[in-house]
Amino acid sequence: MTTSKNREFEVKKTEQEWQESLTQEQYCVLRQHTTERPHTSPLNKEYAQGTYLCAGCGQPLFVSGTKYNSGTGWPSFFNPIEGAIDISVDKSLFMTRMEVHCSRCGGHLGHVFDDGPKPTGKRYCINGVALKFIPESESTVSE
Repeated sequence: MTTSKNREFEVKKTEQEWQESLTQEQYCVLRQHTTERPHTSPLNKEYAQGTYLCAGCGQPLFVSGTKYNSGTGWPSFFNPIEGAIDISVDKSLFMTRMEVHCSRCGGHLGHVFDDGPKPTGKRYCINGVALKFIPESESTVSE
């Protein structure tokens, strides 16, 4: 994992281009670092085999074999695809958290916590609206 602070990303768009290519909710989460309401994403209850991509740029981020039900109301994973994410420090809301970003476009995905299952002990708590699910039959990334 790398930090996304002061980093140049492969995918660069103007704010207008981001607004035109994303839904309003995707734009708010991916570009303005907001959080979707818990238990609202259909991906929270997606259990099929496949790959979760960044909704902003299409980069593969997580495979279904690393997804689990954390009970938090957001899709949760215990391990990202190697090189797919960046981490930065988020000091908003009067607390310090580790913010997860797409390493290709810098889009805000969610946060990572140290209360996940083995083998990593991590819980990548990801906004479903920041993801696009591709079923295994259409996926090119293997677990």
